Amino acid sequence: MAEHHHHHEHHHHEQRSGNALRGAAVLTLVFAAVEAAGGWWTGSLALLSDAGHMLTDGAALALAALAAWVARRPPSVRHSYGLGRAEIFAALLNAIAMLAIAAALGYEAVLRWQAPAPVKGGAAALIAFAGLVLNLVILRRLTPHRHDLNARAAMLHVVGDAMGSLAALVAGLVIAFSGWLQIDAIASLVICVLIAASAVRLTQESVHALMEGVPHGVSVEAIGREMARVEGVLSVHDLHVWMLSGSRTALSAHVIVGSMQQWDRTLGALQHCLQEKFHIDHVTLQPESDVRPLLRH
Repeated sequence: MAEHHHHHEHHHHEQRSGNALRGAAVLTLVFAAVEAAGGWWTGSLALLSDAGHMLTDGAALALAALAAWVARRPPSVRHSYGLGRAEIFAALLNAIAMLAIAAALGYEAVLRWQAPAPVKGGAAALIAFAGLVLNLVILRRLTPHRHDLNARAAMLHVVGDAMGSLAALVAGLVIAFSGWLQIDAIASLVICVLIAASAVRLTQESVHALMEGVPHGVSVEAIGREMARVEGVLSVHDLHVWMLSGSRTALSAHVIVGSMQQWDRTLGALQHCLQEKFHIDHVTLQPESDVRPLLRH
């Protein structure tokens, strides 16, 4: 006999996460247009580059919001676990996009170093400051959902945008006060390294999740020990833990119990233990009696 336990709180979390992602996408795309116009007006390649960065990230945030919506679709005959993996695919695509952004910014930085152009430093710094404030506001709205892999991927994009705005701000101020145009190239190269490092980490997490790996920070041995401590449980074997989506973890195991008559009570205690201590909300447990009858020949 197999018992399933499924909490519905994650649906509410995914809905809130999706709303936050949609809002972030709209704000990012709108300001990308504003920043592009400002870059053209001031002659700032830093602002134009950051506008292109924000445009790409706005599209990535929209993709993340779409993935969050798809993940809320109920299970079906063809997808019995639902479509939660869409979040992980979106996170992987976002990571790949970030690597492409880092490469493009690096190339632009080299060109900027070789052929600096006149820039209205003060105006560029003012526009960049507005972009930095906007990115910090978006980051604050996404922070409550940071344990969601999809939202965390989107946050990395916003952090990259914030660093781009900060670099444009510093470059604008330096140019305004000293006229040193090469500061754009130096700031851009620093941003490239930071974005690339974050993208590599996110790629590793996404691939690990797609390979049904154990979530980071979760120990199968520790889970087994905690389950074995529950009253009525003698031992646990065939324990498997894997990621269903960016925010959900699944578990299956065989549980040897002292009394099958007390299984309902033991099951409830196990579900409570797994939810409270490990935030695992999709559990499949197979009870087994400690006393096994002899096989007849």
